[in-house]
Amino acid sequence: MIVSASRRTDIPAFYGDWLFERIRQGYALVRNPFNSRLVYRVPISAERTRCIVFWTKNPGSLIGRIEELESFGIPFYFLFTITGYGPELERNLPDKAELLRSFLSLSRRLGPDRVVWRYDPILFTSTYTPAEHLRLFGALAQRLSGFTGRCILSYLTMYNKCRRNLEGFDRIEVSPAARRETIEALQELASGHGIELSSCACTELADSGVPAGKCVDDGLISRITARTFSGRKDRSQRDSCLCVESADIGAYDTCLHHCLYCYANSNYAAAQRRRRLHDPESPLLIGKLGPQDRVMDRGNRGSGA
Repeated sequence: MIVSASRRTDIPAFYGDWLFERIRQGYALVRNPFNSRLVYRVPISAERTRCIVFWTKNPGSLIGRIEELESFGIPFYFLFTITGYGPELERNLPDKAELLRSFLSLSRRLGPDRVVWRYDPILFTSTYTPAEHLRLFGALAQRLSGFTGRCILSYLTMYNKCRRNLEGFDRIEVSPAARRETIEALQELASGHGIELSSCACTELADSGVPAGKCVDDGLISRITARTFSGRKDRSQRDSCLCVESADIGAYDTCLHHCLYCYANSNYAAAQRRRRLHDPESPLLIGKLGPQDRVMDRGNRGSGA
């Protein structure tokens, strides 16, 4: 089984103590987001977990615990998002200099294959024009050159949550031709710094020559574990998503980064409210089991909730 930690929240940034306790106990409990009384028991152990995929914008607290994390014997890699946006869009993130230091520190410790850069999502405003994205991306690519071999990107998908949180923001529409030209220029910048671009569930980018990628990537897992592995497509994700099956141990409405483009939070108040229900000793990320809850062992069933 592959454990995803997590598409729904930033576990390295906010829930590190809980994560380590769950690994020590050998499992985590996860509520089905569409049926809150259905709870999955997800194994997290060297015997039953092929890899942990960490999704983060700020792994700060984990950087000093990498040796402890490796002692559990479970392979892992990081998907580390660094964009060029400022606090008007990413309201609670540290400044970019600090995040870049964290990225480089992780890469020095783990190697560039195990720290994948995400420049995601791309949206356009009166400030973040195509030209400004090229400037910001180029500066980041220069700094990360040699510390990662791959960057994953996509254009913003306007989910209802994103639309609500971005309401009133000065988003601008960019023509398909300009979007394609932007991606082609980003690809040239990345290539010049030894970084390969791939897309995340964004078929539009294929027209610009950017190959479709996998964030949860069986090929990468094979390389870092030195064991051949071929996973099935995760059917719980969008049709255009090529990720292989994984079990996500996060929960929606729990990330406190307060990024206005985020699909995982209804709003910041909801995230703050649910964060107060977190208990590092509970097998659930948020709250506790109740008498009406039904627990099912995920075993090797793969993805889903």
